[in-house]
Amino acid sequence: AKTINITLPNGWTPRAYQLPAWRYLERGGKRLLAAWHRRAGKDDLLLHWGAVATQRRVGSYWHMLPEYAQGRKAIWESVNPHTGRRRIDEAFPPELRRRTRNTDMFIEFHNGSTWQVVGSDNYNALVGTTPIGVVASEFALADPGAWSYLRPALAENGGWASFISPPRGRNHFARM
Repeated sequence: AKTINITLPNGWTPRAYQLPAWRYLERGGKRLLAAWHRRAGKDDLLLHWGAVATQRRVGSYWHMLPEYAQGRKAIWESVNPHTGRRRIDEAFPPELRRRTRNTDMFIEFHNGSTWQVVGSDNYNALVGTTPIGVVASEFALADPGAWSYLRPALAENGGWASFISPPRGRNHFARM
């Protein structure tokens, strides 16, 4: 077996105002809620945390947007304008991956962990997989039923969930 020497997060440092959230997750925080403005780097923070998490504990991890198609545009195909590289390639170095499936936005790592972009618009289709880490991006626009569905599995397996979104009025995200 080939030894891979990569430091995570990979070439990325949290912004000053992101540090409390990053430190919370590093210390084992289970529920993060970040009501941050547009362009605050919410998804970048959680993509890089997802990379760290997949290597710390073997399991399934999801980055969930309100709609599956949004996930493809905003996460899977997104290019960092500062580097010209795809964000998933920055967060999840190809050297860590066993395989990458573009069709269902799925990455399997050499250690057995998996990471996938999913949509809360069809969370019933996710039956059968028990994630141990979930990012609910743009949660103010998501189907709140997705969290009701995921909460028991995460509680049972000691998993974590992060809810990130700009504020969007009085809704389920505001109540959280």
